[in-house]
Amino acid sequence: MAAGLVAGSGVLVGPIASAAPAPKAATLDTVTKVTPRHLDLTIDSPAMRGKVSVSVLLPRDTSASRSTVYMLDGAGATGAVSDWITKGNAVKFFEDKNVNVVLPSGGKGSFYTDWDRKDPVVGQPMWETFLTQELPPLIDQYYNGNGRNAIVGLSMGGQAALALTFRHPNLYTGAASLSGCPPVSGLLNEAYVRATVARDGGDATNMWGPIQGPNWAAHDPSLHLDKLRGKNLYISAGSGAIGPLDFTAPLDPGMSRQQQLFAASGLESGAYRCSLEFAVTLRANNVPATESFPLIGTHSWAYWSRDLPELWPTIARGL
Repeated sequence: MAAGLVAGSGVLVGPIASAAPAPKAATLDTVTKVTPRHLDLTIDSPAMRGKVSVSVLLPRDTSASRSTVYMLDGAGATGAVSDWITKGNAVKFFEDKNVNVVLPSGGKGSFYTDWDRKDPVVGQPMWETFLTQELPPLIDQYYNGNGRNAIVGLSMGGQAALALTFRHPNLYTGAASLSGCPPVSGLLNEAYVRATVARDGGDATNMWGPIQGPNWAAHDPSLHLDKLRGKNLYISAGSGAIGPLDFTAPLDPGMSRQQQLFAASGLESGAYRCSLEFAVTLRANNVPATESFPLIGTHSWAYWSRDLPELWPTIARGL
């Protein structure tokens, strides 16, 4: 706009600055009704620079407002629908629960965080922004959410559930981590996270920066315990010891039974050490949590599919 005279004053004024455009909001793009109570959505996400697939499970009574449970997959999830639905019995378990259940897919190897920079394999996902800023308003608007939320995750998603909770304490009343590695500071814990990302082809330096950099501490729940105080927390991991369920579990593509047992045992023993370390830290700082550390259990849906009834009483307290 050209400079001009203010009427009657003879004062020359400069161009009037226009207001900055408001950030583009995420929008509900498509809805596919799998059943009357199971919907598959695509969300057009500015943060993620594209469309994100999200499943929603609805309660029997959709007339009243209700709380929402967000559920995160592990690092190896590759399907178009959350593994909690295809492998974890979520549909059956939540059939009689008066909550919305929201299950994003496509988070493979991402730790559901905002990546520092673009990775050649993973890209530059902005999961934290999507999950905490873009998605909840849409769920509350379209599916009668009441603003009370809890978050559950397994493996990589377990760490993310706790990190998102302390980083956004007003959003979640509780969090559950199954076979995760909640503390990510320290060389041993960081190595576990880096190995998890590398299994899916990514470089965790592109996620949270260089070794022992400040962004690792910024995502470590064990360094921000006061923001978890008062939350309903559930921490679980098996010892890595192989049990009967491991010999009847479906085989992953391209793996023999021996290879799968070796991988599942090794991954879970690492998660057990890491989760137990976090539980001890919680105890030492008088932050209550429900713990489950069974002597038998590997990194496998054979065990995670049985965990929902165990964690639910803890998570449900805040809903």
